[in-house]
Amino acid sequence: METSSAETAAKAGRREWIALCVLLLPLLLVSMDVSVLYFAVPFISRTLQPTSTEQLWIFDIYGFVLAGLLITMGSLGDRIGRRRLLLLGALGFGLASVAAAYAQNAGMLIAARAVLGVGGATLMPSTLALIRNMFHDEKQRGTAVAVWSAVTTGGIALGPVLSGLLLNHFWWGSVFLINTPAMVLLLVFAPLLVPEFKNPGAGRFDLVSSVLSLGAVLPVIYGVKEIAAGGVDLLRVLSIAVGLVVGVVFIRRQARRPDPMIDLAMFRNRGFSGSILTNLIAMFALVGFAIFTTQYLQSVLGMSPLTAALWSLVPSLGVGVAAPLATQLARRVNRAYIIGTGFLVAAFGFAGLTQVRADSPVLVILVGAGVYAIGLAVVMTLVTDMVLGAAPPERAGTASALVECGAEFGGALGMAILGSVGTAIYRHDVTGATPTGLPHDAVHAVRETLGGALAVAGRLPGGAGDVVRRAARTAFVDGMHAAAVVGAVVMVAAAVLAFAVLRRAEIAQPTDRPTATPEPARPAPVSGR
Repeated sequence: METSSAETAAKAGRREWIALCVLLLPLLLVSMDVSVLYFAVPFISRTLQPTSTEQLWIFDIYGFVLAGLLITMGSLGDRIGRRRLLLLGALGFGLASVAAAYAQNAGMLIAARAVLGVGGATLMPSTLALIRNMFHDEKQRGTAVAVWSAVTTGGIALGPVLSGLLLNHFWWGSVFLINTPAMVLLLVFAPLLVPEFKNPGAGRFDLVSSVLSLGAVLPVIYGVKEIAAGGVDLLRVLSIAVGLVVGVVFIRRQARRPDPMIDLAMFRNRGFSGSILTNLIAMFALVGFAIFTTQYLQSVLGMSPLTAALWSLVPSLGVGVAAPLATQLARRVNRAYIIGTGFLVAAFGFAGLTQVRADSPVLVILVGAGVYAIGLAVVMTLVTDMVLGAAPPERAGTASALVECGAEFGGALGMAILGSVGTAIYRHDVTGATPTGLPHDAVHAVRETLGGALAVAGRLPGGAGDVVRRAARTAFVDGMHAAAVVGAVVMVAAAVLAFAVLRRAEIAQPTDRPTATPEPARPAPVSGR
């Protein structure tokens, strides 16, 4: 791996590091918004009285819109300016947060969550692309990306905790209103500290390609998530098939256009394509297994949601240390070996989770979850940095969007595949252990979910409730073991892939590549370099 002299010479100073802190504000809030509704749903249900379908869309519309627009917004930022897009997204995100907080009915809340998704789709690729443009030195960029990764992971873990604390003192709208002050700070300080970057040779924005990218991503994400939630059926399979067909049309259009949204030549660089694939696999494991950990703490060990959320923060402490440590180590060791080792560490964590029992101390699952989270944090930090280093600076917005889009696909696949494995084992085991003579509706509820089984157990008299409760918890843990085994196998395969594909990957761009045009930020009362 060689680094150009231009890249080496451009060292970031104090202004860039302060600007990074400013960029972390929207990143933290966008990642928190993924999980902040976990505790708020009962309060929203009592106030707005949504139907079951409306409640589902209140949850899902944010992620669907965000995933569908990532590629579009990454390309748009390359054309109109990444800071400009960041500020527009921050303004929209802040206004939508106020609208969500004071929504008078479920429809208004769904619409506000959709606009939040649009804002999130502008903010995440913009922050990562601006890091690529501000930190040209490979070592400094690695550190900045490590901080970016740690804040993203920490925000997702912090969302439920913050939600629980706010709901203990304020009304449900406070979980949205907390976004507004941070967005105001961003709107004030970003123009002062963050330089503008855009690609002067990007060409016109391609509206047709934007619609095609939306038509490719949304049906696939929707189909996979619905399969994860309710199993396979014809409509969901057709949704995925339609998305794949539109995706083929989108790729063919990119190959023919002189100014494509996605430069397919980037994928010829194994550092770029291999990193996006390994990041997808890491998110497959991280997101796909998270539901098991959450349910185990709440439904098997019987913790309250807030207590479970607080315990869930423990693995994040290791992540906060592992991410910057990985970047330090990558300066001395080939990144492929560190990434592969990270996958092997994650495999070891999943193997440890097969030893969890229904009556195990909480420390057992936290250690297993912490080990796999540390391994995957190492992977995601380094592959994100590799994507940014392998992509041309003028394509940083699109490259960042592809990282995030791959992460969304990976998370959806993880929930679908690992969730299906766990559900299949749960249903098989709990059916054989359920007492005979229960009403058909009760048997159906027991077989569907652990939560349904515990609700049935609470209504049964005498020892029958204890039998159902014990059988359901044991069957859930058996399903968790099966998902952990699948996760461990996938992690070992991913380690082999990383060793094979990324070992000779190029990181820095050649010096003769065109670069994005920076526009200086307005003067700020901060000493320079």
